[in-house]
Amino acid sequence: MRARFVLPALAAAAALLLTGCVDNSASSSGSSAPKESAGAVTTDAAAAALLPKKVADSGKLVIGTSPNYAPNEYKDDAGTPIGWGIELADAVAAKLGLKAEFTVARFENIIPGITGGKIDVGESSFTDNVEREKQVDFVNYYTAGIMWASGADKTVDPDNACGLKVAVQATTYEDTDEVPAKSDACVAAGKPAIEKMPFDTQDAAANAVALGQADAFSADSPVTLYGISQLKGKLKAAGKSFDVSPYGLAVAKDSGMAEAVQAAMQSMVDDGSYGKILDKWGVADGGLDAITINAAAKG
Repeated sequence: MRARFVLPALAAAAALLLTGCVDNSASSSGSSAPKESAGAVTTDAAAAALLPKKVADSGKLVIGTSPNYAPNEYKDDAGTPIGWGIELADAVAAKLGLKAEFTVARFENIIPGITGGKIDVGESSFTDNVEREKQVDFVNYYTAGIMWASGADKTVDPDNACGLKVAVQATTYEDTDEVPAKSDACVAAGKPAIEKMPFDTQDAAANAVALGQADAFSADSPVTLYGISQLKGKLKAAGKSFDVSPYGLAVAKDSGMAEAVQAAMQSMVDDGSYGKILDKWGVADGGLDAITINAAAKG
């Protein structure tokens, strides 16, 4: 979330504990997502009735994604988009009575693809903000922020981390802004600086904490929650998420798509399928009870 908002070209988080060589580069192609989520989802006729006629008649929902941000959206060994965001989007298509068709694209090309009529829905951990809302509408489905994790045997307060070793993924917002700002505040108060430990990948940062090489790591909240769930018993959350902002599915502005997607996602919240997907990936902390539209503009 933070990396995609501030440094979109560099926002790649590695999948934790995955085996094999996975190519998470983004190039234009079409593919289908795994059906673990959509298989249990039934069509919501009321939501489907809200679809623009062109989309309804097509029988498919074209979903643009940049799958290089695990666990939200990334590629499996076969190059197929997976992740909890992918599963949510796949289930939205099922709720609308449509077949999901995923188009892999560079992150910065997804919104132009929507405004140009080539993509129906953008699912790529978009932070909903007022500037983006000038181009597209956002259906807000999750709240993400920054979250720290420490070793299971340590108690770490992100607001009182002076003198600690804190791991980060290099080039993310946590590396370039958040941890340095906290360290500068420590020095200004006459306390020891935070020793920032940058790693090329997020899994390396998490493993440094699990192995006791660092006191804590800082990352986007769903990435942190996923790391805790994967490294069972070795990590724990250090406080709650902060600097929280909404994720949104991007759709064409004033097209009617926002209302249809909102109704589909709310139906998933109400029938429990939304929560099951978040629980499966260990990211339920940012889940919502009410699905909204353009939350950034509404403050």
